[in-house]
Amino acid sequence: MNSTFLLNTFRFVALLALQVVLFNNINFLGYVNPFPYILFIILYPVNGNRAGLLVASFLLGLTMDMFSNSGGVHATACLVLAYLRPYIFKFAFGISYEYQTVKIADKMSPERFTFILIAVLIHHLVLYLLEIFRFNFFWEILWRTLLSTLFTLLLCIISIYLIKPSKR
Repeated sequence: MNSTFLLNTFRFVALLALQVVLFNNINFLGYVNPFPYILFIILYPVNGNRAGLLVASFLLGLTMDMFSNSGGVHATACLVLAYLRPYIFKFAFGISYEYQTVKIADKMSPERFTFILIAVLIHHLVLYLLEIFRFNFFWEILWRTLLSTLFTLLLCIISIYLIKPSKR
């Protein structure tokens, strides 16, 4: 087994465990729910197997659904994010993505921030659209999406910098 597979497996289990044990119990003012488990999808290697990412994302979301009793909304949101990930990369990084020179865990740049922001926003929008599933609650969906996106984005950026120490 190669180290990338082991790292991704560890990341999958660790982020899922943290989400289930710690972050699922955070519900600030009824609107802010952090979902940093999507860091697995965000930090998956750019040149990694796309089918593997889709299967792993589905399993990640399905496991979250089993622990949250949410009926498939996490699995769907994770699959949508994993499917749209190459397009988000292309939008955020442009030509750098074509040459596979992108590493998300490097120093934060506007491109990396844009990628993480769009990925988190898409995941949360799909999640809350499917969870609430009524368009007469449009403003509640939007409000919950924006607040949870900000909190999750903050947690993701902090986590990336805590996990990946700077090189001197």
